[in-house]
Amino acid sequence: MEKQQVIDKVREIKQSFRLIMDGQTSQSMRDKGSDYKLNWGASILMLKEKAAEIGQDYDLAIELWKADVRECKILATMLMPPDEICAEVVDIWMEQTHNQEIAEQATFNLYQHLPFAAQKAYQWIASPQPLHQLCGFHVLTRLFMKGQEPNERGINEFIDQALVALQGDNLAVKKAALQTMTRFADLGLVYERLAKSALKQIEIDIF
Repeated sequence: MEKQQVIDKVREIKQSFRLIMDGQTSQSMRDKGSDYKLNWGASILMLKEKAAEIGQDYDLAIELWKADVRECKILATMLMPPDEICAEVVDIWMEQTHNQEIAEQATFNLYQHLPFAAQKAYQWIASPQPLHQLCGFHVLTRLFMKGQEPNERGINEFIDQALVALQGDNLAVKKAALQTMTRFADLGLVYERLAKSALKQIEIDIF
């Protein structure tokens, strides 16, 4: 798709959002502190339907992400082909993510499917930024659910960072870390024992 075609398509997509605007949902999000320049209140289901209609498109995803519009950013994470986005662009998107909704949508729609998903996840859980940590734990949860077992270094890094997160004060990160620990334990008996032993250190017993 040529540059002008991409720009025209983005304009067309934005116009379609105006037609499905849900003022009540949009206002509710603003009341809860969402920090979008524009928020049309479209449901995730509507955005998934739009993504299925359009199909994956790297250039379109890049252009949509640039817009400070809730629906554009979420749609960008749905349209971006995981095998085409490079680590540097992922880093840029992560740095430009400023709220939990976009962080989680990017994780579930895109980051968990990256060829280098595990590498990014371990990098993010060690970050001082809560949204980075949130994405990292969510990605690891999905990878563990798929049966992807970490190597010894990965095990040690995950357990260390999970314990730090579980003793922190960010509730969303704590919840994500505990969920990841549960999925880690589901990988098998050895992993369950490691998880139990780690959680015992901070007096948590969930097994």
